Parts: sequence; structure tokens; C-alpha cells
Amino acid sequence: MLVDGKTILDVAHQNNFAIPAFNISDWAMFLGVMDISEEKEAPVIIAIHPDEVAHITTDLIVAMRERAHRSSVPVAIHWDHGGTYEQIITAIKSGFTSVMIDASMLPFEENVALTRKVVEAAHAVGIQVEGELGTIGANDSYGESGAAEIIYTNVDDAVRFVQETGVDSLAIAIGTSHGLYPAEKKPELRHDLLEQIKAAVGIPLVLHGGSGNPDAELARAVSLGINKINISSDIKVSYHNRMREILGTDERLREPLAIQPACIEAMKVTAAAKIDLFNAAGKAKLY
Repeated sequence: MLVDGKTILDVAHQNNFAIPAFNISDWAMFLGVMDISEEKEAPVIIAIHPDEVAHITTDLIVAMRERAHRSSVPVAIHWDHGGTYEQIITAIKSGFTSVMIDASMLPFEENVALTRKVVEAAHAVGIQVEGELGTIGANDSYGESGAAEIIYTNVDDAVRFVQETGVDSLAIAIGTSHGLYPAEKKPELRHDLLEQIKAAVGIPLVLHGGSGNPDAELARAVSLGINKINISSDIKVSYHNRMREILGTDERLREPLAIQPACIEAMKVTAAAKIDLFNAAGKAKLY
């Protein structure tokens, strides 16, 4: 069933689990994520970044909505890392059921002003809004960008931000980075900071840059109040690495049904592990 972002996240917030937000960049990836979510009886958020929207176009959202309506699990379709008010209006018109406005690189007051403007527009049509406070790091130049230096979310600022903007969920910076971690870089999450923010704001919290972090750190983050974790790089690496292997075996391969099924299966293995790690398996029954 197709649901709005608030509906899907509030249940996770009340029952202390995290919903995976899988970033997809083509129809096959979308179908694979839907299939594994149904197999695991897990609610799912389909996240689409503006760069991914540019690739698949908003025309595909109509088909995604139809597939979501037929699903046996709750599905929200989420515009990820919207950078402007105009992008959010495009998302609303295109059929997204959840949006994120990321003004985290702006000064606090400007972030508040833009986020509040988005909230007013989105709430008017029943769509949930995710904001971001603090900055997520950047590991590589692909996909979602990030800051050269992580600026951890301040607890007092988070309280004020939620009060002044009216956001439904908040992406916080506690030590993660977008992209793939280089061998010399070790991710470390500030679980102490997470606990303080959760106790102070009392709304669903979001963790971006979830790929590549140690399972134990992510599991603890879920237990302490993270309710949505974005996964992009991990599933794309599984999907495209398998595609490289298959295409390397025979230069005559050209038909999608001879190439993509195994790639989807490889991605589903990675996605299933995340669903289990986030304690989301079987939670569809709560909706």
C-alpha cells in the first residue's frame, strides 16, 4: 500500500525500529527493492535523489505509485535531498508522498526559513517533510554530495529547529558520510549525541550515509532512536558489480533478461541484510 512519509515513520518511531530508505536509480532496482521488502514483510521507503530523478524522470513515479498501491507492505516514495523549494514543488506535483529539504549547508536561520516554507507547502497537501541539521561528510565524488567536514548536530539547535519549522522527521549528523569509505577512514557514530537529540526532540530521526558503517554501530543507532536509514551505495555496488561480472563473460550479451535478474538478486541479498539489521523485517503487520 502506498502511504505518506509521516504514516510510515511514526510507526517506526513508536515501535523502535528503522525503515530502510533504498535509493534506486532504475526500474529494475525499484522492482527488486519492492520484491525483497514484500518477502521480508518490511515497510520500505523508495528514496530518489534529484540526480536519480534526472535519470529516471518524474514520468516513472506514476508506475511506481501503481506498484506501491498493489504492494502487501507499506511503501512511501521519497524525494531525497531536495535542494530548493522549486524541487519540492516538482516532487509534490509528480506524486511523491514524502519529501526532504536539505538546507543544512546554509546558516541556521536560512535553513529554518527554507525548511518552514517547504513544510507549509507540503503539509497543505498531506505530505511529510524531512529536514536536516548539521552536515553529513563526503567520501567520494559520486551521487549524493556532503561536507568536507562533519558538523555535528547541536541538541539545543535541534530543539529550536523542530519547533520553528514543524518538520515531521529530522536528519542528524552524528558521524556518517555519504558514499563509500576509503580503507584508511573508519566511521564512528556519536551514539551519546543521538541519545540526547532523541530525548530532546521526540520525533523520528534519520541517518544518512548508512552505507559502509559497521553493523554493530548501525544496530545500536536503531536501538537508540534512529527510525530511517538511507542506503544507496551498498545496494548499487552489489547490483552493478554483478552486472560487470555478467557482461564480462560474453560480449554478445545484450538482452535485459539475460543480464539483470542476477544483478537484482545480488542487490536483494544486500537489501535483505539491511532490513534485518534495522529490525524492520515483519513490521508491515504493524500498519
